[in-house]
Amino acid sequence: MRRLRYGLRGPLLALVLSALCWTSPVAAQELMDPGFAYYEVGDLDAPRPGPRAPAMMLMGGGEWVPEAFQWWLRQAGNGRVLILRASGADELQDRLYREIGGTTAVQTLVFDNRRGADDPAVLRVVAAADAIFIAGGDQSRYIRFWKGTALNRALNAHVRAGKPIAGTSAGLAILGGYAYGALDGGSIDSASAMANPMGEAVTMDRGFLQLPYLQRVVTDTHFDKRDRLGRLIVFVARAAHDSGDPDMVGIGVDEDTALCVEPDGQAQVYSADGEGKVWVVSPGRDADRLVEGEPLRFHAVPVTVVASGSRMRLDDLQADAAYQALADISDGEIEVIRQ
Repeated sequence: MRRLRYGLRGPLLALVLSALCWTSPVAAQELMDPGFAYYEVGDLDAPRPGPRAPAMMLMGGGEWVPEAFQWWLRQAGNGRVLILRASGADELQDRLYREIGGTTAVQTLVFDNRRGADDPAVLRVVAAADAIFIAGGDQSRYIRFWKGTALNRALNAHVRAGKPIAGTSAGLAILGGYAYGALDGGSIDSASAMANPMGEAVTMDRGFLQLPYLQRVVTDTHFDKRDRLGRLIVFVARAAHDSGDPDMVGIGVDEDTALCVEPDGQAQVYSADGEGKVWVVSPGRDADRLVEGEPLRFHAVPVTVVASGSRMRLDDLQADAAYQALADISDGEIEVIRQ
C-alpha cells in the first residue's frame, strides 16, 4: 500500500489534492496539512455505477451493520464515499472499501482544528463526494471545528443536492436539528442530566445541519447499553424549552444498529445481531418542571420502541412498534411502564 506525505498549504496543496484525485485504482494515498489530513483508496476516476438518492443512515455506534451499509451505498449509486473525522486516520476507509465493498473509492478527511474546514481543497473533495459518512469520536470537536465554516455550508449543500449522508455515534449525535454537543468536556449520563436538566453540563446546540425530517429531532446513540433514555428525555425537554416548540422529538439508536431513512421519510431498522432497537421519545408538550438547579419532572412521556426489521415513518412517527411505553421522571428518577 503506497502512502504519500506532504506539508503543503494554499494553492500548492489544492494542486496536489487535485492530482491525487486521478491516481491509479486501489492505491492508498495520504496527505497531511496543518488543519487536516487526507487519505484515499480506490479509483476516483471510475464513473458512478448508478443514480443517487437523498437517503440517510443513522447508526448508534458499536459494530457496523453490513446490510445497512450496502443499502446506503446503493443510495449513493455505489460511487465515491467521503468519511469525515476529527480523530483517527484511514482505518475506516480501508474497512469500508475492502470489507463492505460496493463503492468505487473512499476518501477520508481528518480535522484537528477549524482552519481545515475553510480550506478550498477540502471543499472540492466534499463537493465531489457521492455520499458522506460522519464517523464516531467526539461531537464537541465536530461542532467546534466545523460549525459556521465553509465545510458546514458544504455539508448542507450536499444534502440539498439530494446526496446521501450518514453518521455513527458522535457522527449521529450532530445530525439532528438540535444536538447534545458534549461541550463541557464530558458525556453526561442520564442520572446527572435528570438531576439538573438546565445545568451547564447539558450543552445543547442548534443550527448546525439541516437534514430532512430531523429539524425537530434530537438524536442519541449507544442507547440501551448506556441507559440513555433519561438523558434523551432531558435533551428533548431542553430543546422544546430553548426553541419554544413543544413538538420536539428524540430518536435514540442502540449500538450495532442503524435506522435507514428513505427519501420519503419511511425508514427501516437494521441490527447486526437482530437485537438492536430504535427508541422514539415524543412528549408533544413542555416538561412539568424544568428549572435551574432542580431535578426534572416530566410525567407520562410517550416512548415508542421499534425493533430490528421493523419500519417507521419520520414524517408522522408512525411505526410498527415492538412496544410502547410511558416514562415518568420525578426527583431525578425514571420509571418506564409498558403499555
